[in-house]
Amino acid sequence: MLSKAGLGSRTEARKWIGAGRVQVNGKVIQTPDHWVDPGKDEVTLDGKAVRAAEKAYLLLYKPKGYLTTYKDPEGRPTVYALIEDLGRHVVPVGRLDLDTSGLLILTNDTLFAERIMNPEFKVPKTYLVKAAGVLGEEQMERLRNGVELEDGWTRPAVVTRLRNRENSTFLEMTITEGRNRQVRRMLEAVGSKVRKLVRTAIGPVRIGKLEIGKWRVLEREEVNALAGEDWFKRAKADDRPRAPRKPVPGGGGTRDARGPRKRQSGGGTGRGGGSKGDSRGRARFAGRPRAKK
Repeated sequence: MLSKAGLGSRTEARKWIGAGRVQVNGKVIQTPDHWVDPGKDEVTLDGKAVRAAEKAYLLLYKPKGYLTTYKDPEGRPTVYALIEDLGRHVVPVGRLDLDTSGLLILTNDTLFAERIMNPEFKVPKTYLVKAAGVLGEEQMERLRNGVELEDGWTRPAVVTRLRNRENSTFLEMTITEGRNRQVRRMLEAVGSKVRKLVRTAIGPVRIGKLEIGKWRVLEREEVNALAGEDWFKRAKADDRPRAPRKPVPGGGGTRDARGPRKRQSGGGTGRGGGSKGDSRGRARFAGRPRAKK
């Protein structure tokens, strides 16, 4: 709830709670697992009422050399240095590694972020790739059909050769997954290596003429196009459709994500949170969801 209100990250929210700066209905709460009802309980931080922040949807042209994290213990620059004038807390939708530049979406709408990142929705991500060596057609077909990585086979990809130059191949690749360093690992799996990587589009939204290091607000039509529906039409976020969950390991049916979801004060989607029989829509205060028994 605290991070969703745009006050800070979940890590910061946990620190505030532990320091006794947060009260629920006038009582100091120092455990992130305390449940609150956002519609009934009064939550304050340093004596000031916590209110839900207006939803923000940004497109940033991330430069190479910036991390998609809030703070770096080594002091390296992060994307938050590029949006200091925003005035509210947002989180990256997925990540781009340090050496990758391009389109990055940031938002404080966790359900929207889940919609974009969840592989069940198959939202395409498009990249321009400069690969080492001149790739043969056999290598291109392997990329298109899927390659085996340590974490399993990749889905088929749309791979177009743009041009060859000296000892490099320039490609456009579109994938519908978001695994860690996936494009780089796919090129390594076919005996090549990424020399330069730029994400140019997520779904129908492209960088366009946005300057590197700059950001802009996504248009309403762009948000709807990414979500595949009129995202602003429904008044309650919990009514928005989500991808069906996979079967729970060891039996016990499936995790149904289409029912009401409980909000957490520290942010996140509340996945797996709540105990059996808790039907009052109470939200955990902050921190990780409770583990299923």
